[in-house]
Amino acid sequence: MYMLLLFCVLGVTSALENGLALTPPMGWLTWQRFRCITDCKTYPDECISEALIRRTADKMVSDGYLAAGYNYVGIDDCWMEKDRDKDGRLVPDATRFPNGMKWIGDYLHSKGLKFFLYQDYGNKTCAGYPGVLGHEKVDVESFVGWGVDYIKLDGCNVELSKMDTGYPEFGRIMNESGRPMVYSCSWPAYQDKPDYKSIREHCNLWRNTDDIQDSWASLTSIMDWFAERPELVEFAGPGHWNDPDMLLIGNYGLSVDQARVQMAVWSIMAAPLMMSVDLNTIKDEFKDILLNDKVIEIDQDEMGKQGMRVWNKSKCEIWSRELSNGYAVAFVSRRDDGAPYTVTAAFDDMKIPEQNYHVEELFDQEASRSYGTKDKKFKSRINPSGVKFYKFTPIKLNEIKVTTTNRQ
Repeated sequence: MYMLLLFCVLGVTSALENGLALTPPMGWLTWQRFRCITDCKTYPDECISEALIRRTADKMVSDGYLAAGYNYVGIDDCWMEKDRDKDGRLVPDATRFPNGMKWIGDYLHSKGLKFFLYQDYGNKTCAGYPGVLGHEKVDVESFVGWGVDYIKLDGCNVELSKMDTGYPEFGRIMNESGRPMVYSCSWPAYQDKPDYKSIREHCNLWRNTDDIQDSWASLTSIMDWFAERPELVEFAGPGHWNDPDMLLIGNYGLSVDQARVQMAVWSIMAAPLMMSVDLNTIKDEFKDILLNDKVIEIDQDEMGKQGMRVWNKSKCEIWSRELSNGYAVAFVSRRDDGAPYTVTAAFDDMKIPEQNYHVEELFDQEASRSYGTKDKKFKSRINPSGVKFYKFTPIKLNEIKVTTTNRQ
């Protein structure tokens, strides 16, 4: 009955009310780690290929990523032949995807995973492969036939003036196809003054900035971009999300502390959690961060309220988010002076109500403790370029118990 109602909605509305992405999508995507590597002879374990997707899908199931909620497997740019076929249809690279895209979709679905595929609204993708412009209907037909569950539509090689009508039109065609597909738009990332009201109406999620790069500098620049635009919070919620881009965790550019920063801040921002890492070679300490069920629970909170940076002093920050059953608060250090730094914060600094709480540090760097109206100030000692990430769960006064000191 639910699916019947959903298809009825899909068939009659021009807005994107597809019942999908009610919490931020989670999964894995090729781009950040594997970019546009297409030379399978020289780089057989890294090229964008059927083998990479199959290997990754198998690891997502066997290593617990699917069980943790990472259910989309995505192929970004560079999966196609350079030309369409004689009928104007997209063609996957015959050498790297010998069994075709329907086989990929079937294989992922057989594993309990979902199929995520990249395209571009322009004449060509950012890497120079065929884009959808002028072929919108036939391409959506292909996606439906291949069993695609999630489309990321980039914005290279198209006039910016066409985006405000083109992205909604592509979403309408997706709606009318009868197949529920998450719609990720890169629409605002290319515009100086995006119309976020319209973007929210027509997209499940949207990229706001340039691509994230594998470095602490790139990560913190995106954090700053969102921190300086608190007005974007109102556009996020179930079915519609700001997307600060992929997780760098497990690659080359971040330390363990810095990786925890990204995981914490992304969950505060109710961001999609899209890994882009070689799951065959990822180190255990980074795998543990990605599979931290307490942090994932924050990101996936059913209220869907995006948090923000609420305090910024002495090269330290506090990021805070209201949850359905409490508050998540991340103390982030941007310092590099070689020793942990203590931050003392009041209720108002953290933007949480003044009441009594059970406090749990979500990366298990501290023992749980109580904090309440008698304490007034909350102290956290943070590693350089690190984070302490807490969940504050309200409790009654007679439930407060004093626990052990920090386990640092």
